[in-house]
Amino acid sequence: MGIIEVILVAIGLSADAFAAALCQGLCFPKFKLRFALGVAFLFGFFQAVMPLIGWLLGSGFREYIVHLDHWIAFALLSLLGLKMFAEAQQAAPSEAACPVRPSMAKIFTLAFATSIDALAAGIGFSVIKIDLLAVVTSIGCMTFALSFLGVYIGCRFGNRLKTKAEIAGGAILIFIGIKILLDHLGVFG
Repeated sequence: MGIIEVILVAIGLSADAFAAALCQGLCFPKFKLRFALGVAFLFGFFQAVMPLIGWLLGSGFREYIVHLDHWIAFALLSLLGLKMFAEAQQAAPSEAACPVRPSMAKIFTLAFATSIDALAAGIGFSVIKIDLLAVVTSIGCMTFALSFLGVYIGCRFGNRLKTKAEIAGGAILIFIGIKILLDHLGVFG
């Protein structure tokens, strides 16, 4: 996996966290730096750790699935992308008027929930040749940056960008899955 693919996977996996952070920013009419940093840290941490856990889980099965590795990576990334498309189509309740401020427990839960996709991606990573440290670091840093940006934009612009972020993230993951499949089938070389 090259640097472009690593960056695209990081962006794709960060899209859910961006959308969730954007929604949390809706609860604040004024940008709060400390809150944005806390959200960004938790989301980035979980998005970096979960692919590592997935990779460790998947590595235990690698010898049994090596002849299907490219199909597994393609299927997992494509399913994650399609899931993001489906989530983008669901009507989200308006969060513009938050009756209470989000607690750190809620943010922790959101960070965990949005990182489940990264766990599945980590299982897919276990069957392809990657620099795991570079991938999880990129995912964590990208998620941190996009989550921080999400809180900021949520404070400023509201819920209008949530659907577009999820659709873009889904498309990126599907694109990467197709590229992995085509690479392993010898289409590109």
